[in-house]
Amino acid sequence: MRAIQIASLDGPRAAKLVEIDEPAAEDGMVVVDVYAAGVAFPDALQSRGLYQYKPEMPYTPGAEVAGVVRSAPEGAGVSPGDRVVGLTMLCGGMAEVVALHPERVFPLPDSVSFEAGAGVLFNDLTMHFALRTRGRLGDAESVLVHGAAGGIGTSTLRLAPALGAGRVIAVVSSDAKAEVARAAGATDVVPADGFRDAVKELTEGRGVDIVVDPVGGDRVTDSLRCLAPAGRLLVVGFTAGDIPTIKVNRLLLNNVDAVGVGWGAWTMTHPGYLQEQWKDLAPLLASGKVAAPQPVVYPLERAAEAIASLEERTALGKVVVTVR
Repeated sequence: MRAIQIASLDGPRAAKLVEIDEPAAEDGMVVVDVYAAGVAFPDALQSRGLYQYKPEMPYTPGAEVAGVVRSAPEGAGVSPGDRVVGLTMLCGGMAEVVALHPERVFPLPDSVSFEAGAGVLFNDLTMHFALRTRGRLGDAESVLVHGAAGGIGTSTLRLAPALGAGRVIAVVSSDAKAEVARAAGATDVVPADGFRDAVKELTEGRGVDIVVDPVGGDRVTDSLRCLAPAGRLLVVGFTAGDIPTIKVNRLLLNNVDAVGVGWGAWTMTHPGYLQEQWKDLAPLLASGKVAAPQPVVYPLERAAEAIASLEERTALGKVVVTVR
């Protein structure tokens, strides 16, 4: 089968299209013919050996797929011919065939394309976990999101209103990214430079209830200052590269929380949680209450370019590669 393979830790451009053997159809696994695969920031980090999970070399990147079931064990919840999305969790997705554990395979609503479906799971399930489980989002609360034109950012903008948010403020670094954020559902857009003052003005000095931060770097202090009393800073990632330090006296003085969001680790210690999430999210996608993502799509042959767009922070929205 055709697959993307990375054989050296020289960054995204090391990704090459190769021919490898299909995965063995192990007992109890769901075999899926892949039509599209999602690209996520861990793919870029792994390509340089910078992610906490380091796969054995050479490896095939890709944590999420959309496709059609080729075979499935009894009781898997899906059958041959079904349109599905699925999680490899970290590696193997950018290939024509994958074998997945049944708990990580989910029926794809007919209204959602394979390309959109490949862009749903990693970001949307992360943000569902962030907002509902870790962030305790309440009705009509306000949410600010950094990196709003990226995959996590656009997922936040799409999901937060459906989960109860009354206002969603996007932080962006360019006019082009502002357009992407508005299209994804932002009620307000502010520039990254001076975002703290802009947010204070928008909220008449109160601040926001939740800040979603997948960027890290030097924004953390002003993010904490943007929080209303009892507000929560959700630490999702560090696309800026630097892991910031939080002075905990700020938490005490302003009665705010800094909350870690480690969705992958949570799923490993909470059996059945992924299926619970999909049971909540799938009807929202099927009904259109949560719009399917509109990803930037690359052919499989350009997977290196697709992964590099995340490292170089040029990606607008979710990035997906087509496989068939």
